[in-house]
Amino acid sequence: MSVLTRDEAQTRAELLDVHRYTIELDLTSGDDTFGSRTAIRFSARADGDTFVEVKPAELRSVTLDGQPLDPEALDGNRLPLKNLTAGEHELRVHAHMRYSRTGEGMHRFTDPTDGATYVYTQLFLDDVQRVFAAFDQPDLKAVFELSVKAPEDWTVLANGITEHTGNGLWQAAPTPLISTYLVAVAAGPWHSVRTEHRGLPFGIHCRRSLAPYLDTDADELFEITRQCYDRYHEKFDEPYPFDSYDQAFVPEFNAGAMENPGLVTFRDEFVYRSAVTDTERQTRAMVIAHEMAHMWFGDLVTLKWWDDIWLNESFAEYMGYQTLTEATRFTDTWTDFGVARKSWGYDADQRPSTHPVAPEAVDDTASALLNFDGISYAKGASALRQLVAWLGEKDFLAGINTHFARHKFANATLADFIDNLASATERDVHAWADAWLRTTGVDTLTPRVAPGEHGTCALTVDRAGSRPHRIAAGLYDRDLGDDGGHLVLRERLHLDLPQSAPHPIGKRPALLLLNDGDLTYAKVRFDPESFETVRKDLSGLPEPLTRAVVWNALRDAVRDGELAPAAYLETARAHLPLETDLAIVQGVLAFASTHIADRYVTPEERPAALATLSELCRDLIRRTEDGDNPGLRLIAVRHRIDVAAHPDTIAAWLADGTVPGGPELDPELRWRVLARLAVLGATDETAIAAELDRDPSATGQEGAARCRAALPDPEAKARAWEAMFASDELSNYLFTATAAGFWQPEQADLVREYVPRYYADAVAVADRRGPAIAGAVGRDAFPAHAVDTDNLRLGEECLRDADPVPALRRKLIDQLDDLSRALRVQGSRTDQEPQNT
Repeated sequence: MSVLTRDEAQTRAELLDVHRYTIELDLTSGDDTFGSRTAIRFSARADGDTFVEVKPAELRSVTLDGQPLDPEALDGNRLPLKNLTAGEHELRVHAHMRYSRTGEGMHRFTDPTDGATYVYTQLFLDDVQRVFAAFDQPDLKAVFELSVKAPEDWTVLANGITEHTGNGLWQAAPTPLISTYLVAVAAGPWHSVRTEHRGLPFGIHCRRSLAPYLDTDADELFEITRQCYDRYHEKFDEPYPFDSYDQAFVPEFNAGAMENPGLVTFRDEFVYRSAVTDTERQTRAMVIAHEMAHMWFGDLVTLKWWDDIWLNESFAEYMGYQTLTEATRFTDTWTDFGVARKSWGYDADQRPSTHPVAPEAVDDTASALLNFDGISYAKGASALRQLVAWLGEKDFLAGINTHFARHKFANATLADFIDNLASATERDVHAWADAWLRTTGVDTLTPRVAPGEHGTCALTVDRAGSRPHRIAAGLYDRDLGDDGGHLVLRERLHLDLPQSAPHPIGKRPALLLLNDGDLTYAKVRFDPESFETVRKDLSGLPEPLTRAVVWNALRDAVRDGELAPAAYLETARAHLPLETDLAIVQGVLAFASTHIADRYVTPEERPAALATLSELCRDLIRRTEDGDNPGLRLIAVRHRIDVAAHPDTIAAWLADGTVPGGPELDPELRWRVLARLAVLGATDETAIAAELDRDPSATGQEGAARCRAALPDPEAKARAWEAMFASDELSNYLFTATAAGFWQPEQADLVREYVPRYYADAVAVADRRGPAIAGAVGRDAFPAHAVDTDNLRLGEECLRDADPVPALRRKLIDQLDDLSRALRVQGSRTDQEPQNT
């Protein structure tokens, strides 16, 4: 299949205006394919040649202005349109299209709980071609008019309000001008809950088997939706631009959600079957806020080409967190952003695959797909947060509203956006954009405290990097009125970097924290006295966002080889039992287990690391025995299961169906325990099959696949490998679940023979099954546990010699860089402390 290049898109946009798509889909023609008829009305500005994209199972017929074209002319995904004359045209395409099992195009899913079947589209970035013929690029917007034939007991959802006209036929209201990748359909026997807000229909939808769980949370989901909707109307001059707002929770969805106008699709793990923490509810609320922001950033005003994906994602990310903080009960979302999202950006920005937030040249759609990463989301949102701190929210919003007014229902570029911002301020926004959006890498800020006269000090901030920063520096003193351990904020200094002169700070504080409040995107270091305070008194800092900045600094120091992994674990052991913020507890435990225990310590040191984490989790469980903090207890129980080195305790929990003192083991915890028991060789196929009988849901199927792949048995490993790499039967979710079970640090000897096999088999399956599976192969099936030079060498040889597809190549580049970093960290065996250097 040919990918679309930027030059080709520009040439086609200069030739064509696309007016309207009339699309008829027939979802009643079998389990493997569906019917697709498309009429495209467009005009050519001049005589010329072009092409339309389509990826059919069978191309039945094509006519242009009533004259037949040869279906055999289809070359890959391109059907040539030759000798167009200037003026109006109509192209009609009749095809049979394949359903997907990988979350791309029209995904088809049969619920194992009740046998009901559902289909939905995911047409991003160029997968519309799997559903209907299209001039598939974001700047050829058109009106889409869609009709769908479905089984009689199905409901059909689409971008516009749908009406059942009889005999299984559904008609969707025509859309305003939108891009091809934003068209959406979701069809099946949905369970729906509907309401209305400000005269606009709102709906939430899920599989019938999830109905009780959706109903339980319906009030919360609608409340968040209403609150965000109202807040965006306070911020934006342009009203919500579509005729309804449906949110469909769909199975086996590859992303968190997708911003289809009027029909946002979410992964249906957000319909909670098991207990979750309030931070997880906050994450779901943030995704709702993020996707609603896209109705303006991305849907109303759309990027012209994929080099400006940050105009979609960075803004939705920033607006999602900020609006949630302003409008809902989740008032501390930036702490979760700092812990859970910002580290994603920092890690991505230090790899060889890094790119600017706004790259100057994204040559084709395959390259563009690789940039939906921590830089376009987390770094871009961090840059916007810094921009607001520098520019002021009033001018920022004024520039945004000018942008909407000038480009609504059209397309825009970075240059357009910066010009619109510049119209609202006297500040040099163009220079800011060059420094922040056109550069790569993470600046590092290090404090230097110099003594002055009469016991006073002055602060100088050394900046490794080139960006300007507006930051707060927090000065914290020990509270002498108690028995120690508490820190009191004396002052927050507001600094512009680079500094013109040292800043007087009076008496030396116990802790000097740069980027207090987390308003910029930079790594921070500590001076020696401040680091000593951190080790002793971190949990005594009064605000969770401040503590998050400190924990991130410690995380960065470990990754950079400046702080021993054991020192991080000791700090966590000392201070995490006193932590009150769930996002921080979850983030620290996740880093400590998946990075430190699994990769940054040697195999000989791993048992001690697991023991430390197990003791820490026991402390948290004991602390929550009174039932006052069920979320904290749930986090502690989950991680206690994951780091168990011996099966007895967690096996007893599973047998009893409960943790002593609670919680009872719901399906998520039962599968989590069984997966760990499988790793430890303390369960078998009989127990897995019994658990699947108990929970035959889709989630149960995934749990069973993970457990079976985790069994320390050569035959089990061989079956799992065959399923992942030799067969194409696994759906995207079952592939990921199998991969999650396969590689285990405890089983390194058992799976050693598969490490060299991985690279050839990964290249083959990625080429055969497409970008979604290619991404899963590189992300989830990579042998990350094998932190050794042989694995690194094999990966480098694969990149050099095997020509993996772009999606896999990018994942391998990132994985091998992380592997190199882990080797460096393992090789650093001194008790480092961050220093002023």
